[in-house]
Amino acid sequence: MISIEGLFYQYNDQRKISFPDFSIPQGAHWLLLGQSGSGKTTLLHLLGGLLKSQSGRIKVNDVDLTQLSESGFDRFRGKHYGFIFQKNHLISALSVKNNLLMAPFLAGLKQDESRISEVLGQLDLSDKKNSKIKELSHGQAQRVAIARAVLNKPAVILADEPTSALDDNNCDRVIELLLQASRHNNATLIVATHDQRLKSKIKNQLYL
Repeated sequence: MISIEGLFYQYNDQRKISFPDFSIPQGAHWLLLGQSGSGKTTLLHLLGGLLKSQSGRIKVNDVDLTQLSESGFDRFRGKHYGFIFQKNHLISALSVKNNLLMAPFLAGLKQDESRISEVLGQLDLSDKKNSKIKELSHGQAQRVAIARAVLNKPAVILADEPTSALDDNNCDRVIELLLQASRHNNATLIVATHDQRLKSKIKNQLYL
């Protein structure tokens, strides 16, 4: 499903990060672990096409991402990826429904309100469909961000430090929601984190 080979990234300050070769099957759940500066977020951004690698190969569903044009990658990313960041990047003045409608629109896919209702139901947010983001609690907004990430039934969900700012109860809730959402969609889940609490939740782990 996902494989990398000979991959490295070099920043302008000449700091070069090399990554081990690995492969992840469809539907698997993995943690990316390591100290700050080890390259967890960099690898996540390379896998998602938010950074362009200088060397190496990244393959997703037998597509070599390093060979895609910028516009081709935009289309591929919109159809096959869901992203979850530490900050939710939702539009606070819009309703939950309208925030979610943007996901298929930006990916060039059909906007399907029944799919929105389905995903909100899975995340216990059905009663918040028409609420503004600014009216939600932090935890509810985080669940909306998860809903947005899985709405297009992505093959890959990439999460960057989704629990590091949360207390134990909310940490458990968020990671369980991520696992549940990925199982519903048979999506490959990759979580970059330094949060040691997640090690008991996801057994497959890659140390950088």
